[in-house]
Amino acid sequence: MSSLAKPANPNFSSGPCSKRPGYDLSSLRTDVLGRSHRSALGKDVLALACSKTAELLGLPEGYRVGIVPASDTGAMEMAMWSLLGERPVDVMAWESFGSGWVTDITKQLKIEDTRVFNAEYGQLADLEAVDFSHDVVFTWNGTTSGVKVPHGDWIPNDRSGLTICDATSAVFAMELPWEKLDVVTFSWQKVLGGEGAHGVLILSPRAVERLETYTPPWPMPKIFRLTKGGKLIEGIFRGATINTPSMLCVVDYLDALSWVESLGGVKATINRSNESLNAIQDYAANNDWLNFLAADTSIMSNTSVCLTIDTTPENVKKMAKLLEAEEVAYDIGAYRDAPPGLRIWCGATVEPNDVALLMPWIGWAYEQVTN
Repeated sequence: MSSLAKPANPNFSSGPCSKRPGYDLSSLRTDVLGRSHRSALGKDVLALACSKTAELLGLPEGYRVGIVPASDTGAMEMAMWSLLGERPVDVMAWESFGSGWVTDITKQLKIEDTRVFNAEYGQLADLEAVDFSHDVVFTWNGTTSGVKVPHGDWIPNDRSGLTICDATSAVFAMELPWEKLDVVTFSWQKVLGGEGAHGVLILSPRAVERLETYTPPWPMPKIFRLTKGGKLIEGIFRGATINTPSMLCVVDYLDALSWVESLGGVKATINRSNESLNAIQDYAANNDWLNFLAADTSIMSNTSVCLTIDTTPENVKKMAKLLEAEEVAYDIGAYRDAPPGLRIWCGATVEPNDVALLMPWIGWAYEQVTN
């Protein structure tokens, strides 16, 4: 057993993610619990979650925020089923969730005029090959690969297609060029450490125009319907959710948003995430057995930090078990489809100092399994 100082919070899971520092259930408002989400109070609380999200993220005028079922996956499925099919599609994948969107587009929606741009784990697909007269579907940050889009310069302002971006592990932790993104989805259980089961869908005016002028050829499940009579169902973006949400999860989200506000906003949460990444980079620079899965620093994620270890896959699993047994780090094994390694969540709710304290423990575990 090592005498190293331990992180105060060993929760480094990539989802559900660590709760914010100082989190206490007793701080959550309870007046809305046990009330109908259709009541004036329920609608007000849901609308507040939407408006506060838009305010903190600094969304452009006319962008709408809605709370939808089934986490980020539900939000992405809703967007693809509702918007795609009018024109060709370019879809990019460099990890498991992006690959899932490829499957949905090519095998479920069966959009024949689809181009797929794949890249191996640790690499980024060829952004320069994208045709923006097509609709473009991509993840901003690969949660399972530790690879992110470096910036939005590759997206033109005068595009004719829509950009549909799965940004679940990027929102509130990375700078996003909102004016270049027509649809953005995320789940608050990532960077803000909220509870699961709910997704957030952000639509630009261009996306709303598509919804109101185009009807997909396939049957649309009720849970995905964003229009009625050819018009956007505005209530979805004003607190009238499609189905019954967990109001406990919603007030938990509002607590997380208040925490972001108390820090000074999104710049502060981005800085916290970057500080945690820096702690890992500093340690890796002095230990050549520890490497990043991302091919270079320009595409390296600052939330889902994926590491490879110069040892056998069996030893990597032993390391993760040792760290859990010592109550130093929970749930940091690589995603099941990813190359063997460790994945350390560095979203805003994780204390950078805890990440710094974790790193020598990873070194300790490496010595235990290799000596």
